[in-house]
Amino acid sequence: MAAKEINLGFVPRPWQTESFEGMKGKRFGVEVVHRRGGKTVKAVMLLVDRALRFKGERGRYGYVAPELKQAKGIAWDYLKHYALQIPGTEKNEAELWVEFANGARIRLYGADNPDSLRGLYFDGLVLDEPAQMKLEVWGEILQPTLADRKGWALFIGTPKGVNLFSDLYYKAQGNPDWYTGSWDCYQTNALDADEIQRIKNELTDAQFRQEMMCDFSASSEDVLIPLPVVQEAMERHYDVKMLNGQPRILGVDVARQGGDRTVIFKRQGAVAFEPKVMKQADSMAVAAAVAAIADEWQPDAIFVDGSGGYGAGVIDRLRQLGYDVIEVQFGGSADDARYMNKRSEMWFRMAEWVKRIGAIPRSIPLLVDLSTPTYTHSNAQNKMALESKDAIKKRISVSPDMGDALALTFAYPVAPPELTLSGDRLPNTVTGKALTAYSPFDRAGL
Repeated sequence: MAAKEINLGFVPRPWQTESFEGMKGKRFGVEVVHRRGGKTVKAVMLLVDRALRFKGERGRYGYVAPELKQAKGIAWDYLKHYALQIPGTEKNEAELWVEFANGARIRLYGADNPDSLRGLYFDGLVLDEPAQMKLEVWGEILQPTLADRKGWALFIGTPKGVNLFSDLYYKAQGNPDWYTGSWDCYQTNALDADEIQRIKNELTDAQFRQEMMCDFSASSEDVLIPLPVVQEAMERHYDVKMLNGQPRILGVDVARQGGDRTVIFKRQGAVAFEPKVMKQADSMAVAAAVAAIADEWQPDAIFVDGSGGYGAGVIDRLRQLGYDVIEVQFGGSADDARYMNKRSEMWFRMAEWVKRIGAIPRSIPLLVDLSTPTYTHSNAQNKMALESKDAIKKRISVSPDMGDALALTFAYPVAPPELTLSGDRLPNTVTGKALTAYSPFDRAGL
């Protein structure tokens, strides 16, 4: 019997055609599209196309939105409109799936009920607006569902600051297994020029750049360290000889919960070195790691976060071993009365350093940590207050442990090391002394 051609009425725009072609031969993809750009319709058609072409048994495809009600409101009508034009297609309104004559099924899901996704398998997935999903939905739940059949996954969305979506986009660039694409409002032809101008007139510049120009770096005005500033710091380089005479400082942020990271950051003058990151490490293991770094690097001060008692075991063990560590309470009083607490003061000091001279490692997690926290002075004390760790974790599903560890190196000014006549450091001078009158910006222009 001759094949019958069915016109579903979908005419892809050039950017959508480019997207279809870009995903061919790729297991993973990240697409950044402006608001009202047509990304949901294109994603639905990609699922329909892949499901119809499936040759195996019981093909399974999923469209995942941050909430199930969003998936239904955004994609269900589109899916039914196109899929039900194909003979032999069945639908289930209660469970939000359509199934084609070849047995391949497309179903809508919500990331707000992650347990409903456990134990499933998928041949293909679309994750819409992953920035609004909990981090573990992709990492712990959905990735394993693709393993059995080596399924594919496409992430689609519009920038919303620095988060899982931006993290995926940056990591995907240059990775041969991943496809990336980005289309702003002037590239999709989804909106006419008058409508774009109307939107531009109503939004702030940062909002327009983020929502319509797909600019991840369009930070809100209350972000302490804007993304472009962090990116610039990652491109700075200094001759290590310039660091001679600058104090060496260790910042240790101890994990508070199982999913958090313990981070040990080394900084000398204008340079922060690659941190050591530990997961699910107990106090003894963390103390041993800090001691090993201290023996090799000979820091002039070691600052350890003791907030909430999480770092107490590490601090006690290091002191037992003879290391003169300084405990820092994030919620403690700041030395400078302008700041709400010690953590706010450290972050503002670090922000000044990053903006002026700081050279930091190229790291997506560090990029996220530094460019995420917001600040305010709208409080009863009228003091500068940094967004709390808990609020940040709730917003982006990860605690800014790397940022806090680097900030700890600014807990107190540290005196320069003692040097020999030839300019070399004297050995075994881990003093742990912090001088409130000393500024780390005073020496050698750093």
